[in-house]
Amino acid sequence: MVMTGRPKALLELTSDETEQLERWVRRRKSAQALALRSRIVLACATGLTNKEVAAQLGVSMPTVGKWRSRFVESRLDGLVDEPRSGRTPTITAEQVEDVVVATLESTPEHATHWSRKKMAERSGLSKSTIGRIWKGFGLKPHLVDGFKLSNDPLFVDKVYDVVGLYLNPPESAVVLCVDEKSQVQALGRSQPAFPMMPGMPEKRTHDYVRNGTTSLFAAFNTADGTVISSLHRRHRSIEFKKFLTKIDQEVPADLDVHLICDNYGTHKTPAVKTWLVAHPRFQMHFTPTYSSWLNQVERFFAFVTEDLLQRSHHNTVQQLEADIRGWVKDWNTHPKPFIWTKSADEILESLGRLLKRISGAGH
Repeated sequence: MVMTGRPKALLELTSDETEQLERWVRRRKSAQALALRSRIVLACATGLTNKEVAAQLGVSMPTVGKWRSRFVESRLDGLVDEPRSGRTPTITAEQVEDVVVATLESTPEHATHWSRKKMAERSGLSKSTIGRIWKGFGLKPHLVDGFKLSNDPLFVDKVYDVVGLYLNPPESAVVLCVDEKSQVQALGRSQPAFPMMPGMPEKRTHDYVRNGTTSLFAAFNTADGTVISSLHRRHRSIEFKKFLTKIDQEVPADLDVHLICDNYGTHKTPAVKTWLVAHPRFQMHFTPTYSSWLNQVERFFAFVTEDLLQRSHHNTVQQLEADIRGWVKDWNTHPKPFIWTKSADEILESLGRLLKRISGAGH
């Protein structure tokens, strides 16, 4: 006897359901979860098997089976709310759609974004219901992230170059991510902090005295996580040359040195270029403009900031520099290399999807 597996629930659509599902799919700003569920149901309605739908849409078979069954059981409402025990849900699919679309495609009068209170007043739903809908669709109107797309004409070439060093470093060479954390301030709080106690966080005054600045030069070894560092009161090409000399002294002479840097002017001055010519084992690799995320040393600087600088108190620059040196020394006793996982192709594909979303955002 031939085993055909469990029979699939018959899925047929009315014209109204088809029209609604297609509207959900067509909306440029609708939540992608609802759009995907709609595409699954529409594909199932054509007679395709779960396996064929999963392959066509790039999802798992259990996902197709789940939303096929949910639609057969609850129709359109089954795509927007998980069934719960207890009383019958009073929020309809149309109300959920209205909240989601209004959140994504409009703003309240005299305001830049929706709050739960404003959306509740507009929709007639409670603030807690609005919160649940937003949570279910991953909407956070109160948050905004900044971004800056690179305009570097050699963007693709530089991404392949830098990522290639991370994933396939050359033999008999060291790869160092280099940058400066400039203008690190020695801040002295105007009053002592109140220590943390049970039920009460640490309290600090909002005002402080600026006691000078320093700049941290760092070269992060991508292989083992160790860091070569220097502190200078300024960050000109003169200081950068001094830092290159220190790197030259600390890296074994039989190794080539590949430096990953950003496009800051001090890294490209004639004096620096002359120094590099005189030290042929050094090779510079520049990240694309506005792409600091590609340089691993930026994550190292984030650790310095979180652990030491964010809540520090220093009455002099000398105190600040001593603490930074101590922090870096401690780091090097148990260094943490960062594991780079994305290939250049994956990064470019991800950026391509972002560009596609941006290009359609105004339509």
